[in-house]
Amino acid sequence: MDTEKLQKVLARAGKGSRREMESAISAGRVTVNGATAALGDRVSINDHVSLDGRSVVLTASAESSRRVIMYNKPEGELCTRKDPEGRRTVFERLPRLKGERWIAIGRLDINTSGLLLFTTDGELANRLMHPSMQIEREYAVRIMGEVTMEHVQAMVEGVMLEDGPARFTDVQEFGGEGINTWFHVVIMEGRNREVRRLWESQRLTVSRLKRVRYGNIFLDKRARAGEWTELNQEEIDELSGMAGLEPRRVPEMTPDERNRWSRDKRKRRPVRGLKNTGRHADSEGRRSGERESGEARRSGRGSRGKGRHSH
Repeated sequence: MDTEKLQKVLARAGKGSRREMESAISAGRVTVNGATAALGDRVSINDHVSLDGRSVVLTASAESSRRVIMYNKPEGELCTRKDPEGRRTVFERLPRLKGERWIAIGRLDINTSGLLLFTTDGELANRLMHPSMQIEREYAVRIMGEVTMEHVQAMVEGVMLEDGPARFTDVQEFGGEGINTWFHVVIMEGRNREVRRLWESQRLTVSRLKRVRYGNIFLDKRARAGEWTELNQEEIDELSGMAGLEPRRVPEMTPDERNRWSRDKRKRRPVRGLKNTGRHADSEGRRSGERESGEARRSGRGSRGKGRHSH
């Protein structure tokens, strides 16, 4: 009988990312057939697995669901399920699921806005986040300070940060003057504050940061700040292909789900942004993100990583 790693099966069941499930196993929160599990354990779909005392419904890879939603994160929200200080989290705005949970594909820090993807498929999330997959992330960035060609060249060629070398595969200027100069940059991994730290390595400060693309998915008008929208079959199939996974049919919503998601959307109205955020910054970042998205969709590509830059 086929077996798989326990953390992989739990992630596919929508209980969290592989890393979260590894932590749960290490903490003794998982049992297999009544015995406390250990890292390295393998299970089949016929085994009885519990997490925190609750049974987990196991499914074969081909049978598990694959839903993906796009969320437009405002500044000021945390990418965590619960915050001890009571601050707003991105998960508070997402549609409710029964028997599953949303898994974030990557993170954004509290002061970064823009595109976040969530899925019910832990394997898809794990692959899209893994550095070996080389998935492009594109950001609109507003820079304080004078940006020179030497700065841009250094960041494209690569600089040494405290956790290793890093580089942008693409840098494009998008207009503005002085402290309101906007750029679009592309990076191939999701290390903590990597975009900000690359600019800081050139003694430049990022005053606004917004993610506008993850892989083939662009932030567009379907989701305003604080809103989410479910991706369609074609978009999810493209994401799955980038992750090296076979396409899987997106499940039809039940009438109960449709009603519940509709109520959730009405309750979770979009936000206009923080009061201390300048209107010009909001409009310029939004325009540059939407302009890039529209151009990329028309041409069939994003800002591909060829090291090109302009200033």
